[in-house]
Amino acid sequence: MANLRSLLSFLLLALVGAVQAISANGGNRLLVILEDIADKDGYTKFLGDLEGRGFDIVYETPKSESLSLFHLGERSYDHVLLFPTKAKGLGPNLTPSVILQFINADGNILLALSGSTPVPSSLVSALLELDIHLPADRQGLVVDHFNYDTTSASEKHDVLLLPTPGPLRPDYKDFFALSGSDESGVIAFPNGLGQTLGQGALLSPILRAPSTSYSYNPKDESEAIEDLFATGSQLSLVSALQARNSARVTVVGSADMLSDKWFDASVKKVGEKSSVKTLNREFAKAVAGWTFGEIGVLRVNWIEHHLNEAGQSNASNPKIYRIKNDVTYSISLSEYSWDKYIPFTVPENDELQLEFSMLSPFHRLKLNPIISSEDSTTYSVSFKLPDQHGIFNFLVNYKRPFFNNVFEKNTVSVRHFAHDEWPRSFVISGAWPWIAGIAATVTGWLGFCALWLYSAPPATGESKKKQ
Repeated sequence: MANLRSLLSFLLLALVGAVQAISANGGNRLLVILEDIADKDGYTKFLGDLEGRGFDIVYETPKSESLSLFHLGERSYDHVLLFPTKAKGLGPNLTPSVILQFINADGNILLALSGSTPVPSSLVSALLELDIHLPADRQGLVVDHFNYDTTSASEKHDVLLLPTPGPLRPDYKDFFALSGSDESGVIAFPNGLGQTLGQGALLSPILRAPSTSYSYNPKDESEAIEDLFATGSQLSLVSALQARNSARVTVVGSADMLSDKWFDASVKKVGEKSSVKTLNREFAKAVAGWTFGEIGVLRVNWIEHHLNEAGQSNASNPKIYRIKNDVTYSISLSEYSWDKYIPFTVPENDELQLEFSMLSPFHRLKLNPIISSEDSTTYSVSFKLPDQHGIFNFLVNYKRPFFNNVFEKNTVSVRHFAHDEWPRSFVISGAWPWIAGIAATVTGWLGFCALWLYSAPPATGESKKKQ
């Protein structure tokens, strides 16, 4: 019976580990919200890929009475995927405060919009809180008269064709590299709504619009469009936000680019004679994978700091050091990529740094990779502690777009020299004249005392008469 219980416990732990392996920073519970449950038939490939990667999907509509992001104060789902709806509001269960509360509770949200469907006011308000701005009338269409699909958008020019990362489009190269895809091609962005981003450090554009594109209200039937929402690179077609708690929010301006119609569709660029296949499926996988924590998640395996001076204790992570000690700091990092952890490699033109700080950094040093294994990389640096005693921190504060935040702080005390740790005077060459002066004084004094003690006093007159 005991062996059976042990076996069941082992299988349960293995099952839990397998579930958690789907998403490194969350579970596998995914809520998909559509205008009508039947609308999911238009996204069978995209949703099928999510199910194939192990997500447990629940489908709801905004009007559903059972829809609730929380139950007894806890998240009912780990991730939310929201497709365009025609409703002006999303009801009491999807108010801006509830959406923000879900993000603050480490929930991830993938929001798909449309250029032909007005955005619900609750979503507009929630995005404003995140410093993501939509057109004032909650509706807008991005067009480009130089980068469009001549087959399906020969008149409206509302199907943008965007090249994959390369010399012409380096703006989302770092994001695309996370997915591990190196295919070259085009991404179709049909019937999309653009956004403008604020100056917040938490925001990052995944896909920007070409310089020749602009956004306008399709209801404006005038021949000359005067009131444009934004133009060129001001427009972000796919935007990402990573909160301080590493929760992720992605806004995809075109829900159609996730549909079956545009997965592997044949498109033709302006001036091209042959058609090419779109890479929407690979791009959608990368966007969903990043949002739901399947890529770009860093893990700290262990941290160690110790003395590296000969003849002294080299215990790991001591609580107290002495000024001018030579120390070594090491940190092991792994990166979650789809279904496993791999060694984390710092991107080009970037550094992983260590700060040794009190109120401000006394040292800011580059951590260099020294050891790499199958699932981790160890970064390390050696340095001399400053000539200042007090309470210090070993601090690694790595915050970069498309990676979750790494903030590791280890507090230690740095004491001054003890009375028996100062160097002896004879070791210091500058003290030799003073030592010689002291030695000469002592020697002269002892010589004077010896002469005084062993010298007989002179004879007086009375002693001579007695003789």
